[in-house]
Amino acid sequence: MQQPHTTTLQNVARCLLGSFMVVAGTGHLTFQRQEFQAQVPDFVPLSKDTTVLASGVVEIGLGLGLLALKGQNRVRMGIGLAAFYAAVFPGNIHQYTHRISAFGLDTDQKRLARLFFQPVLMGIALWSTGALNTLKKQQEA
Repeated sequence: MQQPHTTTLQNVARCLLGSFMVVAGTGHLTFQRQEFQAQVPDFVPLSKDTTVLASGVVEIGLGLGLLALKGQNRVRMGIGLAAFYAAVFPGNIHQYTHRISAFGLDTDQKRLARLFFQPVLMGIALWSTGALNTLKKQQEA
């Protein structure tokens, strides 16, 4: 399989996203732990704290992977991060439907806007890692 080519803009976006994920994951484990717990939907079978801690570790790993990995491994990280964003989307819905204020999202309008931003993050994860082009090429073949 051919190594994906990414542009300077994609690389900058990927590094910013990776750095954001490391900071967010660190927040899960430390200073924002309670705010993240408020987003965990009640149907999640693990305790809210366990869920937040585990997702924080995953976020740090994904962020470091975005920053360090190359080639097809970077593509895999992009796909993994997009899947992660999809997996945590119910938490964003929970925050909106239960009117939970956290992370400065203290109005229904702000919480609703965040719902529309999640697919943007998924797209950035796929685009910035070259995963989007790789997936398109695989589909065409």
